[in-house]
Amino acid sequence: MKQHKAIGLISIPVIVAALGYFVDIYDLLLFSIIRMKSLKSLGLTDALCDTEGKFIISIQMYGLLLGGILWGIMGDKKGRLSVLFGSILLYSLANIANGFVQTVNQYALARFIAGIGLAGELGAGITLVSELVPKENRGKATSIVAGVGLTGAVAAYFVAHSFEWMAQGGNTWAADIVATGYDWRICYFIGGGLGLLLLLMRISVFESGMYKSIEHSKVQKGNFLMFFNNKRRFRKYLLAILVGLPTWYVIGVLITFSKEFAEHFGIKDPVDPGRAIMLAYVAISIGDLLIGFVSNWLGSRKKALFIFYSLTVLSIGLFFFQQGGSATGMYAICMFMGFATGFWALFVTMAAEHFGTNLRATAATTVPNMVRGSLPIIILLFNGLQPTFSYINAGAITGIIVMSISITAVFMTEETFGKDLNFMEE
Repeated sequence: MKQHKAIGLISIPVIVAALGYFVDIYDLLLFSIIRMKSLKSLGLTDALCDTEGKFIISIQMYGLLLGGILWGIMGDKKGRLSVLFGSILLYSLANIANGFVQTVNQYALARFIAGIGLAGELGAGITLVSELVPKENRGKATSIVAGVGLTGAVAAYFVAHSFEWMAQGGNTWAADIVATGYDWRICYFIGGGLGLLLLLMRISVFESGMYKSIEHSKVQKGNFLMFFNNKRRFRKYLLAILVGLPTWYVIGVLITFSKEFAEHFGIKDPVDPGRAIMLAYVAISIGDLLIGFVSNWLGSRKKALFIFYSLTVLSIGLFFFQQGGSATGMYAICMFMGFATGFWALFVTMAAEHFGTNLRATAATTVPNMVRGSLPIIILLFNGLQPTFSYINAGAITGIIVMSISITAVFMTEETFGKDLNFMEE
């Protein structure tokens, strides 16, 4: 295949991919941050906020799972840019619609459609950046994309609480909005607006040269079934998914439901899951920014992963030893768990590096969304263990199972550091 001119670490495609992931994470985590506030405004009790919250987040993840396949195929068939434009348009409009929901079912439908749109952002961005940046800087570039992008959760937290803070400061306009319960809806409008603004910025982004060289060739592009018709390729694909499971176990179970865990731990001070998510994502963004440089320094993706996995196991252990602790301690541990699971960019980069140009976008887009889509299964396991074990023990056993699977997957996966991406899948 023809060689193509590479770009620098700080360039338009890297910046736009990072900003796109920023908006993606803002919209993706917004529901978890305003779950209690939004569901209570719809008339739900605390108990229903827990059960219906799990239902809505599971529906959103199913949307991500479906969208990952759809956008991944489109990224290889129609180009990386088609996904960057199409996905952000869909989830921006879905988030605006989310601001108008009146029932749980409407809420779930809006999050499902938003999930489909959100599924394309990271995979297409990582694929494009991986193909444009020199291989010696690939890990650094994708870490920048993730490190900047993950701060979108921090922005979502501050936007979600801004009206309350202004109301407390004496702003009557903000106080009226909070009193009517309309503030959480504005958060969705802001997310949709940010997406539409970013859509205009994407006009300046150019297509990957690697993709353009095969655009009109007869080679199969974006054939999702190719992951399953070859034993070696299927093994790589499955392992790529299993490597990422701890991230959504930590975020989707331990941190999202930190309020409920705190109550079972006997923590007397109230724990705000939105704040826990915000603090975790501050740390995740630092971890994701750092891990690419650690990987380059070690000359290995797998060694960097094992370091962060060790920290993940340690942080999860600390989480389950909080009986009689404090809200401050809970927030600190959530930050530690966030930093430890800051390997999202690295494992998505590995997914892109495993496969040829004609299947790369499909891999890089479906793999992270398969991981996100595994959350309903993890929650099902967590809920299924509770009748036999306590709430706390069910969460711990779920974590042991998830970490055991992922550690085994890293041992079995291939090293991809410094791999030349200029190849195709036959």
